[in-house]
Amino acid sequence: MSGGVLRAPLWRRRADVAARAVAAIGLGYLLAALAAATLARWLPAPRLEATMIGGLTSFAVFAAVAMWAFAARQAWRVWAYGCLIASGLAVLIWLSLLMEPRL
Repeated sequence: MSGGVLRAPLWRRRADVAARAVAAIGLGYLLAALAAATLARWLPAPRLEATMIGGLTSFAVFAAVAMWAFAARQAWRVWAYGCLIASGLAVLIWLSLLMEPRL
């Protein structure tokens, strides 16, 4: 071993990359969709403009989550914080539907 650095087994490195890729794609899509829906419901703008802003913002959210998934020190943190953010956005959507049930 050069420099005394121990490397993780090959299966563990591959599993880490797979977990990050699934987080980047799946969690990124989920957070982008929830962010778009939340913005479309909560922005104080006409429905068309709020929907367009939410949809355009979803592209930035998806890209940010994908970069975050591969930049994070540990993959489980991306999953934990991403699920926490997703549940918060889902609660905001639910609250907006309680206040005004008609879409």
